[in-house]
Amino acid sequence: MIKSVPLPRVLLRLPLLFAIGVLLVAAERRAAGPDDDVALAEQQPRALTLESLPSPAGNDAAEPFVAVDDNGTAYLSWLERQADSSYALRVATLRAGTSAWSAPREVMRRKDLFVNWADFPSVVPIGNERLLAHWLQRNGSGTYAYDVRVAESRDGGATWAPSVVPHAPNVQAEHGFVSILPTGKGSASIVLLDGTAGALAAAKAKTAGAAAGHGGEHGAAMQLAHAAWRDGKVVSTQTLDVRTCDCCQTATAMTSKGPVAVYRDRSPEEIRDMSIVRLINGKWTEPMPVHRDGWKIASCPVNGPAIAAVGDTLATAWFTAPGDSARVHVAFSTDAGVRFAAPVRVDAGSPTGRVDIEMLDGLTALVSWLERTGGDSAEVRARVVRRDGTMEPHLVVSPSSRARSSGFPRMARTPDGVVLAWTLAGRPSVVKVARIREKAK
Repeated sequence: MIKSVPLPRVLLRLPLLFAIGVLLVAAERRAAGPDDDVALAEQQPRALTLESLPSPAGNDAAEPFVAVDDNGTAYLSWLERQADSSYALRVATLRAGTSAWSAPREVMRRKDLFVNWADFPSVVPIGNERLLAHWLQRNGSGTYAYDVRVAESRDGGATWAPSVVPHAPNVQAEHGFVSILPTGKGSASIVLLDGTAGALAAAKAKTAGAAAGHGGEHGAAMQLAHAAWRDGKVVSTQTLDVRTCDCCQTATAMTSKGPVAVYRDRSPEEIRDMSIVRLINGKWTEPMPVHRDGWKIASCPVNGPAIAAVGDTLATAWFTAPGDSARVHVAFSTDAGVRFAAPVRVDAGSPTGRVDIEMLDGLTALVSWLERTGGDSAEVRARVVRRDGTMEPHLVVSPSSRARSSGFPRMARTPDGVVLAWTLAGRPSVVKVARIREKAK
């Protein structure tokens, strides 16, 4: 006969303690909010798949750019060299739920374009069937005398209004590296690098008998400028930073608190790290560093940043090489760009840079870059990076090269995945397009 033995009090209390513990955990999770449930899900692997898309671009095409409208339609623009040595800026669309691009429409065709491998044109939807396009057009005989030209279409690209300049007119100087950010109801913020001050300083120095250079290497540096676009015209202009790197791309994003812009800054000591400016209550903030890399370089690396936002969360990517150690960094901000967490390195050890980034949700981003693989060979790569600094293995998108003619791959997020376009260098060059999706679980 088995004798009954009384259980210790602590064991008798275990069911009650367990029940209390379950209630406390549930309460903590409710207090933490739904983001924590998402965060737990984000720790799961997010494998990527690559779907090749037919390209709407013709032969001898290059410098693609991708943008997406509020309906999830992707807009792919590119330059196409013509038999008469002119260039045509063209655009095609890819509607959500489809895999075929529309027939291309021509924005403009000219022989006096300034075509630069790193300074690509764009076509951006700004709402209500309106598109805003920009390109570079020569305005004088000087090597670096060209304007930014901006034109609007109000019928989805069928017709275009005459182009205008979003900076001081009739100044033979460098202008470029434009970012167009839709701001609602057919309006936009246009951020660019403006060489007007440098050109005027050079002209003054030349008059005084001094030698003059180009771009930011003479009297005044290149400047970061902003133009507000509304009702089909530029309604205001403003200088945001009086000294920037000469020829690195700018990037913009819209947070729940307003627009932000990132760019490669330039200190008097030639430190060329990334800075951010934010539009708060109608006024642009003073430039603030994204991260102090301390990269000192006496010339422009032609390698600008990228940025994307969901609500108050920002993800920015950039190339840097302090101490000749090349790397691609990604950093997140959760307060609309006031502060950034420490960056994480995402490359495989030998990057060329040429980055882009898209937010997949409030906790995760997809970053792309060019990675050297030996000699002049390279690969277009992409990988998922989380806000907590963890990341997935990289995805090889395409073989490429370090050549300038391979340009800058560009991305945009659609409901069907991230559309990525890049230039496959050659004679003729070709614009390639793919869609990156997450594997079904």
